[in-house]
Amino acid sequence: MTLTKQTRREAKELFRSCLAAGLLDEGRVRQAVAQVLARRPRGFVGVLAHFKRLVKLELARHAARIESPAPLPPALTAAVQRDLARLHGPGLRTTFVTNPALIGGLRVRLGYTVFDGSIEARLAALRESF
Repeated sequence: MTLTKQTRREAKELFRSCLAAGLLDEGRVRQAVAQVLARRPRGFVGVLAHFKRLVKLELARHAARIESPAPLPPALTAAVQRDLARLHGPGLRTTFVTNPALIGGLRVRLGYTVFDGSIEARLAALRESF
């Protein structure tokens, strides 16, 4: 589906109306979608499709996935969460996952950005250099 500039503009306005203190408010999102569905203005399907994309991108931007080769001790878990919240800001959701293939180190996926400090990544870089 091709979106017009007007459709994108309306979706962005709708998205901005759902932000409270810089964070996405779930209640406002539900209310905004309900209002659009009740009014059914011209091109509302495109507006809601682009709005959904914007919401999905915002949720991904505030989600961190931390992979480690073994379960992290509670003190280290708290330190990682604290440091990520300090760097990224409030409203960050963190998920800790065990991935034995990493061998050592951590891999942090913050939104669509990956910070890979694992031994697996270093070995792969070394393998590529030969």
